[in-house]
Amino acid sequence: MSTGLDFKTDWNHAAGDYAKHRAGFPDWFFDRMEAARLFRPGMRVLDLATGTGTLARGFAKRGGIVTGLDIAPQMMAQAKALDAQAGVSVEYVQAKAEATGMPDGNFDLISAGTCWFWFDGDLAAAEAARVLKPGGHLMIAMLAWLPLKNSVVAASERLIEKHNPSWTLGNYEAGGVRYLRDLANGGFDSREMFAVDYDIPYSHEAWLGRIRASAGVSASLGAEAVAAFDAEHAAMLKRDFPDDPMQVPHRVVATWGRKP
Repeated sequence: MSTGLDFKTDWNHAAGDYAKHRAGFPDWFFDRMEAARLFRPGMRVLDLATGTGTLARGFAKRGGIVTGLDIAPQMMAQAKALDAQAGVSVEYVQAKAEATGMPDGNFDLISAGTCWFWFDGDLAAAEAARVLKPGGHLMIAMLAWLPLKNSVVAASERLIEKHNPSWTLGNYEAGGVRYLRDLANGGFDSREMFAVDYDIPYSHEAWLGRIRASAGVSASLGAEAVAAFDAEHAAMLKRDFPDDPMQVPHRVVATWGRKP
């Protein structure tokens, strides 16, 4: 049985930095979704744990009829503001991935971006199968920083661990093995996966905001602790990573399966 991470977070506290500084899935990701025939304009899409709506908005820009679902209302408020700037409309609902409250057989595609490890995978997969149409797909994606040796990612992770010893997500490298298992256990067939490593440029200011928006900082520390972390992080960047912007290593992974 797959279970979510045992780490207490409140993403409402990270919503502002998350919306402003966290890079979303790139345009070419959505091109690959269309090429793989997971998505086409007019499809009904449910985006689980939508956060600030990076996947939901991407599908809506391409003609999807999209519902974004999350437990954090402040994250969805930021998503709505970003949608307005982009000129798209997404319906947002406060609910859990394991109990969406959506009707049976209502969606062509269910997406989950950089969130599946927070779920009970078995329950979330069963719920996805319930609300998908026959032939619809569950697509589990990750866009995660890559903690390569001597990278700014690795240095920032060590600083998070110093300020928040309960944070245990360091040295994580995104991969699709667990997702393939959850798809298989959930009865999804035609399972596939791709992964791409690439760099995302971040200014010092943006990387400070990106790290504040992480689970180990604003989502789980108090305001004073966040400020202390942020000050030390800024000094570390200035001292050890003077290039501005920096090229920050990331990985995109997408795994999907079809409901028979």
